[in-house]
Amino acid sequence: MPLSPVIFEDESLIAFDKPSGLLVAPDRWDKKRENLMGLVHAKFGHGVANVHRLDADTSGLLLCAKSKPALDFLSGQFQSKTVGKRYHALVVVLPLDEAMKVIAPVRDAAGALPEAFTIEVALGEDERQKGRMRVFKGRGGKDCVTEFRTLERFGRFAFVECRPLTGRTHQLRVHLAAAGAPILNDPFYGHPDIKLLLSELKRRYKGRDEEKPLIARLALHASELTLKHPVTREPFTLTSPLPHEFEIALKYLRKFSPSRPR
Repeated sequence: MPLSPVIFEDESLIAFDKPSGLLVAPDRWDKKRENLMGLVHAKFGHGVANVHRLDADTSGLLLCAKSKPALDFLSGQFQSKTVGKRYHALVVVLPLDEAMKVIAPVRDAAGALPEAFTIEVALGEDERQKGRMRVFKGRGGKDCVTEFRTLERFGRFAFVECRPLTGRTHQLRVHLAAAGAPILNDPFYGHPDIKLLLSELKRRYKGRDEEKPLIARLALHASELTLKHPVTREPFTLTSPLPHEFEIALKYLRKFSPSRPR
């Protein structure tokens, strides 16, 4: 796989646009699996280090530092939770009766996702399923908070902005599932049998036998980071545009399943 596109680069940092499916760092169980930092080190050397991580199936902005002082300064901001992070997701809005059974049900009077909502549910490793997280009630787990904003509603689907205030593994995926709106195509916490198909949006659609989903990957994208620059100490923002498959999916949702008012 070629090295991911560079979004921004200067003397102290470099930001990549990571594709879905690519690990950031070597896998704990499969050391030979290709990963972004292996590709980065092959081209730029081992002096470049990732400041944070993304799930393998999440696409978007991945920030790296070119020096130890830059790494320490940038990492400190992630550890102190002063970095502004923005993600975008396409979610499956569960039927109201099913959503009421989840951990943190969120619905407005009409049964849709509200314009804005916050999920504050503790998370920790799932002892029964390696590599997954679960909700903890009472003792156990680590505090997690995410702010959400519903940008557009399309019946059983919605386009959501996510702003995690903490940085736990799979936080957005578990919080949205806990809210009754799992991310589209999430094999761990969602409904892998629910697909976004053009045939279900467009009347008299032809070609069902060969039809592929409008978006087949985990529908979660890391869109933006806002933090202080390690040299100037001034705030700056890096952005990653929505992937092509997101744009296509939104195009057809808007055309054949018009967005409802927020």
